[in-house]
Amino acid sequence: MKKVFACIIVLMLVAGIAWAQDRGSAGEAKALLDKAVAYYKANGQPKAFAAFNDPKGAFVSKDLYIFALDMDGKILAHGANAALIGRDMMGAKDADGKLFMKEMVGVAKEKGKGSIDYKWENPKTKAVEQKSSFVEKVNGVVLGCGYYK
Repeated sequence: MKKVFACIIVLMLVAGIAWAQDRGSAGEAKALLDKAVAYYKANGQPKAFAAFNDPKGAFVSKDLYIFALDMDGKILAHGANAALIGRDMMGAKDADGKLFMKEMVGVAKEKGKGSIDYKWENPKTKAVEQKSSFVEKVNGVVLGCGYYK
């Protein structure tokens, strides 16, 4: 019985480690956003958006991805869900009714950059989870990257 219990514990630890390795951290999200901002500035919008939209590209890692929106809340690029591109998300609410995209645009307009907390579907788990996103205004566009907590 003790051997069975020990095996279960080991399996749970291994599963937990694998799960953690599939999740990006706050530091990784901030670093990916910084990389995206530099790429956008160096290469321009068309090339940057093409790179951000590539789900197997350099701007998607684990459950982290870059997204871009205009100052009216329209999605311009999205590394995890191409179906959102072109959609006006200014009125979008999270699971708690928070106008999170409106808040992202507000942070970008007022401060230039910052972070917000909200709930959003994790593209890997398909579950609604707590999320924080870093956003930064670059040439009239809001670039962002969030991590699931």
